Amino acid sequence: MPSIGVLTLDIHVEDSHSLKDKRHVVKSLNDRLRQRFNVSTAEIDGLDSWQNSVVAVVTVSGDRVRAEQILQAAEAFAASILGGALAGSTVEWI
Repeated sequence: MPSIGVLTLDIHVEDSHSLKDKRHVVKSLNDRLRQRFNVSTAEIDGLDSWQNSVVAVVTVSGDRVRAEQILQAAEAFAASILGGALAGSTVEWI
């Protein structure tokens, strides 16, 4: 049975002083996650905030175990890139 997993990343870019600064961080993260894990990503909240963003990372797989592995690896990768800027994360299944 196909599984759709959604990883939500709460990001706080403390050093950002403009939307351009924050968007640079978010765009770089999204591009790297897409390239490395073949997932879909989108900034889903905090669009007008200079320092806060919520990014959704989505994967679809025929195997839930594989989808969990992908999202766990994507979360670890995001944490390694963002460091303390990653304020939290959640996973939901559809």
